[in-house]
Amino acid sequence: MEALIQLGITLAVLIFAYFVGSMIERRHFESLREREARHRDFPTVTFETLPEGWQVAASGLAVGSTVVSLDYFKRFLAGLRGIIGGRIKSYEPLLDRARREALLRMTEQAVAEGYDAIFNVRLETSRLASSRGNGKGTSGVEMLAFGTAVKLVR
Repeated sequence: MEALIQLGITLAVLIFAYFVGSMIERRHFESLREREARHRDFPTVTFETLPEGWQVAASGLAVGSTVVSLDYFKRFLAGLRGIIGGRIKSYEPLLDRARREALLRMTEQAVAEGYDAIFNVRLETSRLASSRGNGKGTSGVEMLAFGTAVKLVR
């Protein structure tokens, strides 16, 4: 009987985590879409050199960073997939959210500082290991976006 109660509690926590995590993820994606629409016309390119015709008046470093974590339910699914092997689909939205958030934060910083564009954009990522157990699990990822922000001669 005690084992059934423990199983019931575990399932209840997983179901709760699934619904709360899905809600938070959905809200974050909505926020990302709105903010991306606002900055749609701001040039952000990966070119290592300035595009031809750009004349720079000033430059600086633009940086955006974020840390995003998996919810408990997705972490549980990723753990099962790690045992079985194969593509871990629960990590894909996590990485997409982190990448888009970091790029938006970098762009928003450049806009706030009066820059007109960002070139030579790069992304770096690092895994945050779980503090529980052996530390081999992933509790989240940090995504860093950086590039050279420029003010163009008008």
